[in-house]
Amino acid sequence: MEIAIHFTPEAIVVPPLDLPSREIGAAVEFLGIVRELENGEALGGLHYEAYEPMARKVMARHFEELAGLHPCAAVLFIHRTGWVPVGEASMFLRVLASHRKEALAFMDGAIDRLKQDVPVWKRIR
Repeated sequence: MEIAIHFTPEAIVVPPLDLPSREIGAAVEFLGIVRELENGEALGGLHYEAYEPMARKVMARHFEELAGLHPCAAVLFIHRTGWVPVGEASMFLRVLASHRKEALAFMDGAIDRLKQDVPVWKRIR
């Protein structure tokens, strides 16, 4: 499985879809957008920090484990660092697989695991 993990202080630009194989039948994408309200509190955005070397290692391990459960061909993960205003994406995840069920299950598991133990933190400002 191809794995790409990126952190950037720049606005996320969704990369064009590049299928690594003609066997890909599902491309699932998720954009996590900063909401205006967090726990009922109005905000202008969020500030994200990441311990990037460890975050890459943990995410790669999670992706490999998930691929064993839900076979996929490729995963692309992009996360913003620094200030992210309301309405902009803080995270992008793309999963490519032969079938939609595997892609959707992989996506769901990846997002759950990100929130569990990947060293990425947000601060409300």
